[in-house]
Amino acid sequence: MAIQRWLKRIAFTLLGLVALVGLYVATACALVLWPANARPSNAGAATNAPEVQAWVLSNGVHTDYVFPIRSAAIDWQQLFPLADFRAVPPDAEFIAIGWGDREFYLNTPTWGDLTASRAFGALSGGNRSLMHVSYLQRGQLGRGAFNLPLSQAQYAQLVGYVQRTLPSGRATPIAGAHYDRQDAFYEAEGGYNLFETCNTWIGRGLRQAGVTVSRWTPFDFTVTWHLQPATH
Repeated sequence: MAIQRWLKRIAFTLLGLVALVGLYVATACALVLWPANARPSNAGAATNAPEVQAWVLSNGVHTDYVFPIRSAAIDWQQLFPLADFRAVPPDAEFIAIGWGDREFYLNTPTWGDLTASRAFGALSGGNRSLMHVSYLQRGQLGRGAFNLPLSQAQYAQLVGYVQRTLPSGRATPIAGAHYDRQDAFYEAEGGYNLFETCNTWIGRGLRQAGVTVSRWTPFDFTVTWHLQPATH
């Protein structure tokens, strides 16, 4: 009898976890269909051409902003100087900016380095966050890039959003932390958890800038759903 009660408790616990996961995913999917900053269905032809060439870049799980290195709004090299990087290509045109869990970022350079304990640690919260910055050549955009149509005013909003994520608006690099020769990590505000993911950080910035995006973006597809794939 004791074994039966024990097995029932395990079964109910597992069912409860499955139900919670299902509710989490279902909520994220439902909110994609109720986006913030939705455009009228007949507004496509009347929409002004974007004033800033920018993208959201997805690897299938994680998303980054991709902005021109220099524009009227900002020269990113002034905020993220090349001295913080090992060797930025001289023909780099863009900068990719993402946010995420500190331990996950620093200890999972490839998916092969992912462990169950590291993933659980990130989702359960409690870890500090980092900003990941890479200088990119145009050819490095490739698949997974989605057009981000921005006016100058919207771009200025996103620039401010990124700057506010840095402690006191200053970029403090993490010494010796790199994936490759053209990236660097910086201290960032906020903490990562199940409801505050790398993608929710991207989505929040887009909503504040007036871009059509889901009201909650825990997954990459909830960020990119209302964007058009880029053609190069």
